[in-house]
Amino acid sequence: MTENLTSHRPAPRLSLLASAVAIALLAGCGAKGEAPDTADTAPKAEAAAPHEEGTLNLSKKERTRAGIRVEALTAMPLKDLLEVTATIQPNADRFARVAAPVEGRIVSVATPLGAQVRAGQPLAQVESVALGEANAALSAARAAARIADADFKRAEALNADEIIAQKDYLRARAEHEKAAAELRAAEERVRVLGADPSAAGRSGARLTVVAPFAGTVVARKATVGELATPAEPMFAVADLSRVWIEANLTEAMLAHVRPGAQASISVEAYPGEVFEGKVSYVAGMLDKASRTVPARIELANKDGRLKPEMFAKARIEAGGAGEERLAVPDDAIILLQGQPTVFVAEGDGFAPRAVDLGEKRGGRTVVRSGVAAGEQLVVAGTYALKARLLKSQIGDEH
Repeated sequence: MTENLTSHRPAPRLSLLASAVAIALLAGCGAKGEAPDTADTAPKAEAAAPHEEGTLNLSKKERTRAGIRVEALTAMPLKDLLEVTATIQPNADRFARVAAPVEGRIVSVATPLGAQVRAGQPLAQVESVALGEANAALSAARAAARIADADFKRAEALNADEIIAQKDYLRARAEHEKAAAELRAAEERVRVLGADPSAAGRSGARLTVVAPFAGTVVARKATVGELATPAEPMFAVADLSRVWIEANLTEAMLAHVRPGAQASISVEAYPGEVFEGKVSYVAGMLDKASRTVPARIELANKDGRLKPEMFAKARIEAGGAGEERLAVPDDAIILLQGQPTVFVAEGDGFAPRAVDLGEKRGGRTVVRSGVAAGEQLVVAGTYALKARLLKSQIGDEH
């Protein structure tokens, strides 16, 4: 019995030893399991830091290569804007309705609707009986003038030698002057009918209708075989390189708008684009029906994108000194993830700053918030900074 008890005493010691080994193994495994978590977490936090700060550091050489230029942001006096609806119209000083100067049958049409034409370019040909008669009369007048001129020269020579009677000389001179007057009248008649007197005899009864100036054919009613008359325009030609914006001002606006005021125009066809012009005319009378005053804004339209009869929104600068507001050059603004952004110089780097924008003013845009007066703003080279910023973010993600 004693031997049995003695032989079983070492068992507790072995159990304690086994437990200690198991605990040590578990501790080791736990340590190994925590290590990867730490390793994975640290680089992620380190990689996120540049995105949070977003500052780009460039050397002086890199700044020069990117064409970066900064200027201090200052408040400037900006006048209030009066917003009115308007309609685009062709420049009436460069708009012509072209009709045949004489009645006749249309025999050909040379220019389609919408074509660009130069001054003097043929638009159509008309055959006119009246023009044919006028050209025939001109040819006869020229022949009579030649005969009268020859008779007068012979009479002058004879009169100088006292061979011819004085009354015969005077008769020859009168016939010469009469023939010359009839010739001038015949040439003027052909000219009034729209033809060139120098081409009489060659053009016959056909008249070429031409464009009065360079522009666009905006209307065409000419059809071969139809009768053309001076009362019915065949074409309308408009020079659309400059257009008029017709707006109506209320009585309250009238005191604040003067000719020469800056105006910005926007249309639905080109969202986000602003066309700059000036007020050229304010009517002297109120429209009795609408109780408004017509006003006109002129602006360049060299690319022809603004079409007559388009609806537009006009913002006209009101008179007065104007309130001081922050406005940044349009070239300083970029889009980052759809948000208007500018770059601000901070120390040795440049940081993107989201901004809230207002209206556009002649190459500048009002900034409501996001930057403050006195900050150094990047006004040139912003797209180079944007490219570098996007490149660094892509690199960090990988």
